[in-house]
Amino acid sequence: MKEGPDIARIAALIGDPARANILTALMTGKALTATELAQEAGVTPQTASAHLAKLHDSGLLLQRKQGRHRYFSLASDDVAHVLEGLMGLATLSGHLRTRPGPRDLALRRARVCYNHLAGEAGTQLYAALTGAGHIAAKGEDLALTPRGVALMSGFGIDVNALARARAPVCRECLDWSERRSHLAGSLGRALLARIEDLGWARRNQATRVVAFSATGESAFNAFLAEALNPKSRADE
Repeated sequence: MKEGPDIARIAALIGDPARANILTALMTGKALTATELAQEAGVTPQTASAHLAKLHDSGLLLQRKQGRHRYFSLASDDVAHVLEGLMGLATLSGHLRTRPGPRDLALRRARVCYNHLAGEAGTQLYAALTGAGHIAAKGEDLALTPRGVALMSGFGIDVNALARARAPVCRECLDWSERRSHLAGSLGRALLARIEDLGWARRNQATRVVAFSATGESAFNAFLAEALNPKSRADE
């Protein structure tokens, strides 16, 4: 037997249709009960409990108990990152479970990828920030540049607090529908939270859709324009 990571075990856990549905449902970033996840998976509560135990024991899920209910969530950004990549591979390979429809269009426009903005809106944001030099490669990692720090601070994000956290500030995540990158990491999470705090958009917990209001869409586009403005790219 070859040594190294056992990818076959992880692949088998994710590859079961019921467990795949459970994991996909948790891509909203919201913790769900065992009963809710049984409904998402289309299985009985007893069967769901068995699946949840396997996912939890393998480190893919976190579990916490509150009152009579057990709540489950994805264990980390890494799990969400892998799931998003698999969604992209399935889409690229033509393995789709439903015909495209209005919900698919909304998901492609803007959605939650665990805790950050994905879809067309997410890739537009990432392209603006990297293209204008607010985020740059630092070795194999990504980092905010001084101009990026200034832009984020002006947008109401505490960059120093992000830097003190254990999670990476900037992380690239391949978008399954756009086949381009969107922004993950603590900055991606903070940007989505700020967009919601400003009332530009609201997330639909049942579908992962992030719905921008007409005013919010205009404000979001104005922020992208500000990021791309040559004045915002002037070195401090």
